[in-house]
Amino acid sequence: MENRILYVRLPCNPIFPIGVVYLADHVHKLFPDVEQSILDLGTVPPLDFAKALDRHIDQFKPDLLVFSWRDIQIYAPVGGRGGNPLQNAFEFYYARNPFIKLRGALGGLKVTTAYYTELWRNLGLIKRGMKRAQRYNPQARSVVGGGAVSVFYEQLGDKLPAGTIVSVGEGETLLEKLLRGQEFRSERCYVAGEDKPRDRLIHEPPSPLEKTACNYDYIEAVWPEFQYYLQDSDFYIGVQTKRGCPHNCCYCVYTVIEGKQVRINPADEVVKEMRQLYDRGVRNFWFTDAQFIPARRYMDDASELLEKIQASGMTDIHWAAYIRADNLNPELCDLMVKTGMNYFEIGITSGSQELVRKMRMGYNLRTVLENCRDLKASGFNDLVSVNYSFNVIDERPETIRQTVAYHRELERIFGADKVEPAIFFIGLQPHTHLEEYAFKNDILKPGYDPMSLMPWTAKKLLWNPEPMGAFFGEVCLQAWQRNPDDFGREVMAILERRLGTTDLETALSAPLPEKQTAIASR
Repeated sequence: MENRILYVRLPCNPIFPIGVVYLADHVHKLFPDVEQSILDLGTVPPLDFAKALDRHIDQFKPDLLVFSWRDIQIYAPVGGRGGNPLQNAFEFYYARNPFIKLRGALGGLKVTTAYYTELWRNLGLIKRGMKRAQRYNPQARSVVGGGAVSVFYEQLGDKLPAGTIVSVGEGETLLEKLLRGQEFRSERCYVAGEDKPRDRLIHEPPSPLEKTACNYDYIEAVWPEFQYYLQDSDFYIGVQTKRGCPHNCCYCVYTVIEGKQVRINPADEVVKEMRQLYDRGVRNFWFTDAQFIPARRYMDDASELLEKIQASGMTDIHWAAYIRADNLNPELCDLMVKTGMNYFEIGITSGSQELVRKMRMGYNLRTVLENCRDLKASGFNDLVSVNYSFNVIDERPETIRQTVAYHRELERIFGADKVEPAIFFIGLQPHTHLEEYAFKNDILKPGYDPMSLMPWTAKKLLWNPEPMGAFFGEVCLQAWQRNPDDFGREVMAILERRLGTTDLETALSAPLPEKQTAIASR
């Protein structure tokens, strides 16, 4: 049995590594004699990655390495990897000015180089760690998991060292079986170089798990960098209140990674975990669930949690979350404001009810507006980030006008300065309904490489198909030129100037014609 586990969070933005923390906590509760240590390379300067890994392995001499890999795909509307990937791509594909097109090409080359460099670097760190751990224990082995691995597990198998256990989704029960010496291949995993992943492995439901409050006294003892995340008073620390998402949004992979069964963490345990962080000075919490209130039947659970937070005496906290705003009522809105919610994200994707249906999002946009009015009436006066993903399915001028009308109504409710439109173009991911749609419409061919960043592949994966693709490219380029620091609002302003708007009722009640079918169910 493995008695020494080193968790290595591979380099990424300094986001609180809640997955690794929860794994170490779970193992300690079941196997208190197992020694553990956490190395978070997100807190280490890039030039020191290899040295830090070597030093930890030399000091700790683990017989099991657990690597957590958070990010691979890079399509995003924000800066990163030395540039803005979305802007670079749009300049290269859509700019008419040859100098801007060249700038986009050079920027894209820089981003592409950084992407493949990071990919090879992380694979190199995994191989380096295994090789060094086997100096001290020839039987040492490794598990590789995390968000990136869960999405691209099929592509990574032949790139990882033979014998690496590739973990999809949650890893607690997999580690339990490894530590007990039990057969583990029935879990959502496979062994690189020995097995091929089962067909539709990612769609298998995760094993049930009863979650209790994380023991931060223990975590602090095994993770020297823990204090790094407590230094900044504005930093949000992650706390999970549930796992799973019951929805079928066409482009989202959460529902298959976490499973459709929503598993609620007991409210008392969540508050107990928050209290430990609170006593360490934390005042900002991010509820890391796929959706804080995933469906109406979980509203009572959310109310119970917020009531217990209110009764806990933690009166000076703030919290934020990704929320389906169709699952609110006046009482819940009141609790959200009173317990300190100061920011939330809603991903309506489109302000056209027709397109929301086609994308299988399950939203009633009219209900979202009604609930937002209730939230404002309860005293919410902070920032709302509204995610729009243009041009996903059947976008056309009329649906854009509907989205503009819907967004203006949200601004009337909260105030234009409080509603921040986040403009996304979907990065198509494997295992989603949108991928199936791409196959059926000959946009992609089965067997494509979803990890490729070559221009001929990237243009298809950065989902912006014609006939509207060039139009959105032109609009976005104009927005970056005019107001790069307020890109989302500028995009909305340009769309309204060029296409106008429509009446709100049209956006809320647009029918779905029989001949226009949504993405087929599995």
